[in-house]
Amino acid sequence: MFLASEVASLRLFVQLCISTVYCILWSVFSKVRPWTAGVGCLQEKGSCSGETITPVNRKQHQKKDVQPATTPTSVNYHFTRKCNYKCGFCFHTAKTSFVLPLEEAKRGLKLLKESGMEKINFSGGEPFLHEKGDFLGKLVQYCKQDLQLPSVSIVSNGSMIKEKWFQKYGEYLDILAISCDSFEEETNQLIGRAQGRKSHLGNLYKVRNWCQQYKVAFKINSVINTFNVDEDMTEHITQLSPVRWKVFQCLLIDGENAGEDALRQAERFVISEQQFQEFLDRHTSVSCLVPESNEKMRDSYLILDEYMRFLDCREGRKDPSRSILDVGVTEAIRFSGFDEKMFLKRGGKYVWSKADMRLEW
Repeated sequence: MFLASEVASLRLFVQLCISTVYCILWSVFSKVRPWTAGVGCLQEKGSCSGETITPVNRKQHQKKDVQPATTPTSVNYHFTRKCNYKCGFCFHTAKTSFVLPLEEAKRGLKLLKESGMEKINFSGGEPFLHEKGDFLGKLVQYCKQDLQLPSVSIVSNGSMIKEKWFQKYGEYLDILAISCDSFEEETNQLIGRAQGRKSHLGNLYKVRNWCQQYKVAFKINSVINTFNVDEDMTEHITQLSPVRWKVFQCLLIDGENAGEDALRQAERFVISEQQFQEFLDRHTSVSCLVPESNEKMRDSYLILDEYMRFLDCREGRKDPSRSILDVGVTEAIRFSGFDEKMFLKRGGKYVWSKADMRLEW
């Protein structure tokens, strides 16, 4: 059993290495033969998305409920799955350590901009973990400086951020969201939003001050679950004064935090609709609160995984499209399961450029 596991791991590692090298070579080749860009990755032997294209999975793509193409106004790019925290309800777990080469990631971002993207949100995993945040910083700078996107944002747990990152890249970032589920250290430890004995709340306040100093809009994300559902966070949120406080109901995703093959088992974190509503009722005085129930959240996000594949959550799991690097944005987004009406209903489009927020720094 041990030998078989080692062989399987080695085979996966070799496949990822081959896929990465292939994409790099094709990126170089496409600059010489621009009219063939994007074709090579569609060959039967493999693709930049890390999957082998066979008659079987081609039929699976064809059988999907294909939607009309939509404009990717706001996109969430989870370029890494690796994380230094172990949140028990995490719904984008470290199933692979793969990260696209920088130039390939930039190529995909340019494709998205050309297709109408206005806002990009970088997430993970923990996005500051890869190359100590320098990879992330280069993407942020590229999106704001080269692509001229109206809004560039990040979601982070805050533990890996250093002041020198703000000094180098802060001017290119519109919004930084820090995930914080409780203002009690013990509760964060129970949830898994911690690393050793380091204070998650200490990092939160430190990053909030840096955002103020380097003129980055500060946001807080909280997942409401069985461990924090009875907590009153009003005083702390008021003191931190984020531009938005996103409050999510704990969501189960098969293969991520539920099911036999999942790295997390989040059933013990799940709360009812009534419990979630009671939490919201307790915080009605917080004007920046933006609630998102399971119904609002599940299909109203355009999510790109580490291979730049749109993830369809309509069946309660994350079914990937083909990579936009292989087939382009218009084709891939048809398999995203994106509910644009719900996106607008939940307030997905708002004043998201710090230049338009008129904040007092």
